[in-house]
Amino acid sequence: AQPAKPLTRKQSFFGLHFDFHASKEDSLIGETFTREMIDSLLTLVRPDFVQVDCKGHPGISSYPTKVGTPAKSFAKDILQLWREVTFKLGIALYVHYSGVFDKRAIEIHPNWAVINAAGKLDSNNTSVHSAYADSLLIPQLKELSKNYGINGVWVDGDCWATVPDYSAASLQQFKQQTGISSIPYSKTDTAYPAFLDFSRRSFTQYVQKYAKSLHDFNPAFQVASNWAYSSFIPQPIDTDIDFLSGDLTPVNSLYSAAFEARCLAAQGRKYQKPWDLMSWSFTMNWNRTSVQTTKSAIQLTQEAAEVIAMGGGFQSYFTQNRDGSIRPWQVQTMKSLATFMRERQAYCQDAVPVPQIALVYSGLAHTRKLEGVFSNGGLDAVRGTLNALLDGQQAVEVLMEHHLQGNMKKYPLIIIPEWDYLAEDFRKELLAYTAGGGNLLVIGPAAVKLFEKEAGVQLNGPATEVANWLGYDGKMAALEGLIQPVLAGNDIQSIGNFYANQDLRSASTPASVIVPYGAGKIASIYGDMGENYLNNTSFVQRDFINAVVHTLFSKPLVQVKGSHLVHVAVDSLNKHLVVHLINAGGNHTDKNRYAYDELPPLGPLTVTMHIPRPKRILLQPENIPLNFSYSAGEAVVDIPALDVHRMIVTE
Repeated sequence: AQPAKPLTRKQSFFGLHFDFHASKEDSLIGETFTREMIDSLLTLVRPDFVQVDCKGHPGISSYPTKVGTPAKSFAKDILQLWREVTFKLGIALYVHYSGVFDKRAIEIHPNWAVINAAGKLDSNNTSVHSAYADSLLIPQLKELSKNYGINGVWVDGDCWATVPDYSAASLQQFKQQTGISSIPYSKTDTAYPAFLDFSRRSFTQYVQKYAKSLHDFNPAFQVASNWAYSSFIPQPIDTDIDFLSGDLTPVNSLYSAAFEARCLAAQGRKYQKPWDLMSWSFTMNWNRTSVQTTKSAIQLTQEAAEVIAMGGGFQSYFTQNRDGSIRPWQVQTMKSLATFMRERQAYCQDAVPVPQIALVYSGLAHTRKLEGVFSNGGLDAVRGTLNALLDGQQAVEVLMEHHLQGNMKKYPLIIIPEWDYLAEDFRKELLAYTAGGGNLLVIGPAAVKLFEKEAGVQLNGPATEVANWLGYDGKMAALEGLIQPVLAGNDIQSIGNFYANQDLRSASTPASVIVPYGAGKIASIYGDMGENYLNNTSFVQRDFINAVVHTLFSKPLVQVKGSHLVHVAVDSLNKHLVVHLINAGGNHTDKNRYAYDELPPLGPLTVTMHIPRPKRILLQPENIPLNFSYSAGEAVVDIPALDVHRMIVTE
């Protein structure tokens, strides 16, 4: 029979990733690997695609390349085995290829290396201004396309390995493009931000170069640069990459998945790019990297739920033995994950979030703070704010400026989480949105200063970084970070207070103030709540933040009561409303709790939906009809228990 045609990345929903970063010491690659091993794995699990090792960060190829540096010796060509079996089963085959990060390339060609500000050669990272792409990366990927018929590449070690480059070719280009003749070697030099911007443009030009070359060679070849245009690169997509992807941190992947999925979902939707996220199948403490424990299927399905609830695809990364063979005992975990994914595919794939709360990720503010080229560090405020909202059962999207501009009216509430800079045209559009009836929540002293005139409250001196306490609803929680004292009249609505002493009877200042602005409202929170919630989580902070949200946005599309451990996402798919309920319990926040196999169910839950009267409501993936009451525009259903992930689908 003719093999099935493999799915494109756009058509794909679930995949597996294998890599082992072959090194100089590795020999007899494929010694214990067999065709039957791959066949049994793929027949049982049936992923839409697999990504397999071909060249990792050491720069050593795990197949007998004629272009790059092959491993010491081969018992079998394992890449050929992967190709033969995936072709037979109609499964797409991609390779994991380390790009900028390539130790061996630099050993052979020192002139391909990045040069740091001290004039020293970087032993890990190649220069995007060097001959590396033309002489190795592109020819090797063409070799893989021609000789093995692979369907595409997932380029690792790319944006996150890019650093400021002081090589002669880089500096010449910098001078030509900017007209700046004095090279900024220090972060304190006035031209240093211009040098970083140049470095960012240089990287995306490098990505465009290899993407175009590979498409010219084989138009069906699909290209992704790991973490491109994600939280690492919060900018419009300006290259011809085919799909977006990234791999989550192995520790606390659930919250990492929730944040990164929202970043990629917005990018994918605006630029019509398929996207997925990869969970590492194992956990480790970064202080003890040699100790790795495989997660349970329950952990992986929790992480997957956060991704697919935003309309994306999901893959999981399993390491290999040093000869490239897989570990058969892990296949059952893969199978359990695959079953979970397939049961939900019809209700998740290509779903689009329904506009509710827009949490602003300011790409401009983020890049202004960076001391390097790309990073998803320095985002504690937006991550913590998202966590608090999710723990308050809010449906949230993370949107960058280029997603929101011209689309603000779609969102009942927009939140600015502690950004210290917004472009003036964006700020003015936010104010026009609010004046027209929108609701704006501004969090943190730095962000509040951007709206000082409009917020209707007098700032009482500078913000100070002191230990403090938040008082709300008769309870208190410790805070650290900046607090902005304010003077507010008795007639101004406020929620919560900040105290210098852990006593509700002591002196205090308002923690938040809500004022009318045109037909809408502006609420200001005068402390760095997001960063606090990430690093100093308490239910008092959670309830306070969500009380302010409720004051601005009292009737969200969906409300869930019964547990704060439920995360909610609300999608539209094929004219149906899909309400995702995710069990966010478990020990995923504990860096020393590597693997757990028990997730206590949550519930009973009461879910209220503000929708036109539906014909029926189903609980998926079991396809169970749910009894519901309907009154005054509200449909109410009860969910007895939530295990990992369920969907309420209205018809």
